Amino acid sequence: MLSTAKRVGNRIIGNPEQTVTTISTESYLKGLVKDPRHEAANYFTSLFPILGWISRYNWGWLTGDLIAGLTVGMVLVPQGMSYAQIATLPPQYGLYSSFVGVLVYCFFATSKDVSIGPVAVMSLTVAQVILAVDAAHPGKWSGPLIATTLAFVCGFIVLGIGLLRLGWLVEFIPTPAVSGFMTGSAINIVAGQVPGLMGITGFDTRAATYEVIINTLKGLPITTLDAAWGLTGLFALYAIRIVCDQLSKRYPRRARLFFFISVTRNAFVVIVLTLAAWLYCRQHKTASGKYPIKILQTVPAGFQNVGAPVIERDLVNALAPHIPVATIILLLEHIAIAKSFGRVNGYKINPNQELIAIGVTNTLGTLFHAYPATGSFSRSALKSKSGVRTPLAGVVTAMVVVVALYGLTPAFYWIPNAGLSAVIIHAVADLVASPSQAYSYWRVSPLEFIIWLAAVLVTVFSSIENGIYTSIAASFALLLIRVAHPRGYFIGKVTLTRNSTESREVFVPLRKDGVTDQYVKVDPPTPGVIVYRFEESYLYPNCSLVNSIIVDYVKENMRRGIDFSTIRLADRPWNDPGPTRGNSQAAEAANNERPILHAIVLDFSGVSHIDTTAIQALVDTRNEVQRWANRPVEFHFATILSPWIRRGLVAAGFGIGTPSVEISNEIAPVVPYRGGRREKWWDDASNSGPEDIETHKSLPPTSGTVPIVPVETPFFHFDLTSAVRAAEAGIETPGERAETPPVKFL
Repeated sequence: MLSTAKRVGNRIIGNPEQTVTTISTESYLKGLVKDPRHEAANYFTSLFPILGWISRYNWGWLTGDLIAGLTVGMVLVPQGMSYAQIATLPPQYGLYSSFVGVLVYCFFATSKDVSIGPVAVMSLTVAQVILAVDAAHPGKWSGPLIATTLAFVCGFIVLGIGLLRLGWLVEFIPTPAVSGFMTGSAINIVAGQVPGLMGITGFDTRAATYEVIINTLKGLPITTLDAAWGLTGLFALYAIRIVCDQLSKRYPRRARLFFFISVTRNAFVVIVLTLAAWLYCRQHKTASGKYPIKILQTVPAGFQNVGAPVIERDLVNALAPHIPVATIILLLEHIAIAKSFGRVNGYKINPNQELIAIGVTNTLGTLFHAYPATGSFSRSALKSKSGVRTPLAGVVTAMVVVVALYGLTPAFYWIPNAGLSAVIIHAVADLVASPSQAYSYWRVSPLEFIIWLAAVLVTVFSSIENGIYTSIAASFALLLIRVAHPRGYFIGKVTLTRNSTESREVFVPLRKDGVTDQYVKVDPPTPGVIVYRFEESYLYPNCSLVNSIIVDYVKENMRRGIDFSTIRLADRPWNDPGPTRGNSQAAEAANNERPILHAIVLDFSGVSHIDTTAIQALVDTRNEVQRWANRPVEFHFATILSPWIRRGLVAAGFGIGTPSVEISNEIAPVVPYRGGRREKWWDDASNSGPEDIETHKSLPPTSGTVPIVPVETPFFHFDLTSAVRAAEAGIETPGERAETPPVKFL
């Protein structure tokens, strides 16, 4: 009764009567989730990487972390206030973000080198968001509230991506695209800071980069006294770095000393400029209370208004159009930096955990009214060169920021704005890709160089937002083109010999591919055998193209199995009427010179996935070439990489040689076609009962050896050599191989 019901059910769903063992969904799921409790425990433990190394902390690590933490802290304090200026926020907000970033990150980090805090690109994006929201809702929300809300929303989104383990989405954006918008953004920021460096005012420094450059050149005649501090500071920063680098090369034994002298240049220059501003401004204060140069003036001490953030729904709605680009910058820049330092220093980061760290940092940062923070390349490089040993160095840096917030704010009053512009320009200029880096993109992939260049130009002539979207869209388009137009080759044989005693066959493209030597002679396969190599997964975007390539090759190089001279014009199909009457003899003679198609060998060594549409295209290929040859054509498959590929091919009747049932022209029709003509491959169906394709049974071997590929699928082969030999053997001894009846011409 049960077997009858199962037989009826299989007939209803169209399950073929076959006995080939394939992978089942049940076995796959069991292998995917072996121990749910253990996996859940590992998941929650992985959220706090600090638990894996804090118990082994020692005095040697502490020394390195103290030096690195103090070094980064001396750079972070002036940079934090400078970047807050870019974000059009009071300078203390840069210190708030600096404190939260370095403190929280150490508990969730998988990178010892990355330093989180305010960065130039994110700060410029915050400034543009504040400007856009304020333009749409004038005076409704303050700049700090907008920035804090943006940090909370973006941080929550990134945290969700990390918790759901969706960090692989970041991999869809390639390195040249990231470098492109980073380079364009750096140029944008530098151009926007030059007016502040020179004391030039009277135009929007956050307009398109080319407009800012033009307006700056026009404003050079009205340069103010601020330039004395700005240009001097910028010159001093570069002079100290260049001199220390040269001395390090000349005196290698003292390279570390010169390195730390170079590291202190930011703090040293800011202190000197601040003293100069104090000495000059206190003597030249006007009656109205104004100073001859722009200075920071009052910076509130300590953390102001620490507490739960105020998140307004209307403000979140106003921020909605800007959230995608802010989130992309938040995660992209950080992951790129973390991976870079992981490669340099020999460790591997966990992108999902890094996203969690960024998300937690920004969501908790709203308690301190911080604005969005992410990984900083310049400070991370500094941290790495300082000899950091663990992420705990961030705690030391946080202490430096706290000391600055509570003890140094009176001195911040006299810091000249032009000096902070010099610090920004000096830090951001290093983000611009060097000519050698740009040329390397061209050498590796000219198309990706074009994406890089497009990102730079769009960012410079439009905006950072448009530059990011351009680079991402172009990268996706290139990816889709590569999937939809894969490379593939018809291949032949080359015999390699060594010492005239050892030889083996290798398979290379028949046409020159730019990889093998052009003078190597490639022998085609035995006449009647076609060998084709896939170099991409066989999926719905590319399956029709591959189908056309194989079918067209067969029609151009293999003999047509039907003699059109014996068929009346009225009986010929409209889409393939054959040669005209006057040309029939010549066409028939040329056709007879071609070999008879016996087998097609498909090299699946480059195919990692296959889908239903591709299986249907493969069935169409089989039908079309057999219709052309008017005879059965063997399909051999070499190097199948996945049991799911094998399962799909078996479902379409491939691999098993002799089908046990009638094979349909459609394996998965979009709309069922009832009625119509179907071709029957066998007159006598197998008497064996139907078996569910989900069944996973196999008999144990009866001897000490077993074949590497199951004997139930004789047309699936372990490697290409055995597949080609099997196909050629079918030509030599056709009587030994079961054949299907000729396909009737339609």
